[in-house]
Amino acid sequence: MRFLKNIFLLLLTFSPVTPIWAQEFEVQKILTFEEYIDLVKANHPVARQAENRLEIGDADVQQARGAFDPKIFNNTKQKNFKGSEYYSIIESGLKIPTWFGIELQGGYDLNEGAYLNPQNMTPADGLWYGGISISLGEGLFIDERRAELRKAQLYRKMTQMERELMLSKLIYEAGKAYWKWFESYSVMQTYEEAIEIAEERYEGVRRSSQAGEVAAIDTTEAKIQVQKNSIAYNEARLEFKNASELISVYLWLDGVTPLEIAKGTIPAYQEATGVPIDEKFLGEIEGLIEQHPELRRSGFKVDQLEIERRWSREQLKPELNLKYNVLTESIDEIPSAEYSLHNYNFGLEFEMPLFLRKERGKLKLANLKISDARLDLKNYRANLEYKAKAALNEWKTSNEQLEIYRQTVENTRRLLEGERRMFMAGESSLFMVNSRQMSYINAQNKFFEYISKNRIARLKTFYRFGLIGE
Repeated sequence: MRFLKNIFLLLLTFSPVTPIWAQEFEVQKILTFEEYIDLVKANHPVARQAENRLEIGDADVQQARGAFDPKIFNNTKQKNFKGSEYYSIIESGLKIPTWFGIELQGGYDLNEGAYLNPQNMTPADGLWYGGISISLGEGLFIDERRAELRKAQLYRKMTQMERELMLSKLIYEAGKAYWKWFESYSVMQTYEEAIEIAEERYEGVRRSSQAGEVAAIDTTEAKIQVQKNSIAYNEARLEFKNASELISVYLWLDGVTPLEIAKGTIPAYQEATGVPIDEKFLGEIEGLIEQHPELRRSGFKVDQLEIERRWSREQLKPELNLKYNVLTESIDEIPSAEYSLHNYNFGLEFEMPLFLRKERGKLKLANLKISDARLDLKNYRANLEYKAKAALNEWKTSNEQLEIYRQTVENTRRLLEGERRMFMAGESSLFMVNSRQMSYINAQNKFFEYISKNRIARLKTFYRFGLIGE
């Protein structure tokens, strides 16, 4: 992390005015693509949000597990009127839910009073109890607590997929901005060199014209070429400035403070080249598509709906709840070891709607949701496969085009050199030299454009396959 902050201090400034420490490095500072992406992943707010998704998933699971927390309770009811204690009812205990739908419970009751309901009467020292509560109908195999926990666990997996999607998109967008920045800088450099050459040629033609060696019109021709290159340079410089502004959008300090790229910072344009297509994408398209985070997230959503359907189907059963507690007296505030299984309380609850309209409607709705989700999943898969294959085609074609323009640049350079020699020998015209020069400049710019396209196509391929990449 300290290394990344050192890069920040070297390359970035909070103010458009270059600080003193930056003036000491007024020589061009190179920001490589790898350094730039590391800065984006470590400090961009979206990258921080992506990491937060994991914590959100963990928090959701923790919340769902809270339904299985043991609970202590106490209920106290008393009534006194005109100096007479009508009743005093004290119920305290502990309930322990379990994953299997059985609830363990134990407690202590101490009830007394002149008008106490006989069914609530306890020995003078109170009454201890312990037992279980179990659902034998609805809730035996799955209940709301278990359903919510399983859905939360699936949601945690979904947040992991969301994190990968957010990071993948961020790297793609940030990387695209970098290679547009690279392209605009490379084009600007080309025109800057072209202006220098055109000005040298203009000065040479002007001196030759003054000496009567060439026609005066050639001076005008040379001057026009300088002006054309200057206009093109100004346009390229504007593109570079705008691209630099876009680069700054992705540069942050600790995900809080937006930064501006320091004056004089340039991309690593001299070492940049195209990247051939990775063969693993060609042989494993189907497998990579199946592992796409968007597809997996949708699959987890279907799994959540399956849990909802299972719970809806469970609710078609009648409610049949059994409760059993053994009872024992308290002697000197300690439960007696001499208890009998014949001392107990027992309860059985049964309830069932006659028409089950609510439950059947809920189950039907769950089935329809699953059907829709599965259709969406198939649609996602088809679209993802198309987009991934299209990105692969772009990557492959851009690499082929790049190799063609690599040769084109070399051929136009040779033509330009040959035209210059012919011009010096008096066998060509300044117009032809300028024409060859423009062809060479255009070929160079097209070459840089295809380097940019190739790199962006690679980023796009990783993005379409849902890979974080780089």
